[in-house]
Amino acid sequence: MSEHRYAARVRAVEMSGIRKLFDAGGPDAINLGIGQPDFDTPDHIKEAAIAAIKAGKTGYTPNAGIPELREAICAKFERENDLCFRPEQILVTAGGSEALHLVMEALVDPGDRVLITDPGFVSYAALATFAGGRPEGVPLDETLHIDVEQAKEQMDGARLFVLNSPANPTGAVESEESIRALVEYGNDRGVTIVSDEVYEHFVYEKAHVSAAHFGDDVITVNAASKTYAMTGWRVGYIAAPEDYIPECLKVHQYAQACATSISQYAALAAYTGDQEPVKQMREEYRARRDLLYEGLSGLGFEFPRPEGAFYAFVPMGRNLIQKAIEDGVIIVPGEAFGSKAPDYARFSYATSRENLSRAIQRLAALVE
Repeated sequence: MSEHRYAARVRAVEMSGIRKLFDAGGPDAINLGIGQPDFDTPDHIKEAAIAAIKAGKTGYTPNAGIPELREAICAKFERENDLCFRPEQILVTAGGSEALHLVMEALVDPGDRVLITDPGFVSYAALATFAGGRPEGVPLDETLHIDVEQAKEQMDGARLFVLNSPANPTGAVESEESIRALVEYGNDRGVTIVSDEVYEHFVYEKAHVSAAHFGDDVITVNAASKTYAMTGWRVGYIAAPEDYIPECLKVHQYAQACATSISQYAALAAYTGDQEPVKQMREEYRARRDLLYEGLSGLGFEFPRPEGAFYAFVPMGRNLIQKAIEDGVIIVPGEAFGSKAPDYARFSYATSRENLSRAIQRLAALVE
């Protein structure tokens, strides 16, 4: 049989180091590798989806999303972020992942530099590469926050800077001062800021600040996935200067046509309905964060207390990381998130306190 040929842009990208862990481990494994809420989607959201099915709302929707949802997202921005958007500035996507893909495809030309944190979320570099861009890592400081001065030095001549706060994999929340400095400096030099804010509601001691407060050339990416425990519903969105939306829409309409109709009506209920479940999830994540941090610190691991999202990024050494995985504590090696953190591992505490306690006990046996 002849050898099949593949596009160079695909061959240049590795499979996600996170997705490989979905089915990792045996029956007694404790999976702390997956960044997925273990909560169920709130009932009022599921009921809205059922009602939409019964009402026959199962066809294509407008490419940019149903008008009601785009209006609800605008209202969300005004209510929660003190930002003013019009529906024409909103594009509903099949999750935050598609939103990032659309931005890269619409804005990045071959050879363009795309700045991402290193370590940073696995999708950024891959999506930049697919678009023909050149991903370039920006280092973090010893507290796992963005090194703002180094980022400024790298911005000249760059096309995009991807800002993620609260951050995956580190759990760091950038300060208002840092976000303002990055946005203002970048915009002054023609760099578009792509602000990934999917974990905005899971911030524990600090306050979340949206990058769009500080510049006109900011594209905000967000999703219902984490906030409302709706990862499988695949609903996200882009909020951007109006002239960006038609360009992103070109890619969206040929690749996706529209986000799933039923999921859009479910998301409408999420953004307009009871927000108490979000508060309850946040407080549970806070308790899990504290349990994991105290447990790992008690074993001698030194790392910043996570400020947001539901991840801890812990320096352990490659040998111990491998031993932990072999012993059924499934964590993500830091090399999956870039070149700067091979001795780190990402722990997800989007799992029960019982699982976290069991994981700490197994690690204790390995470090004795």
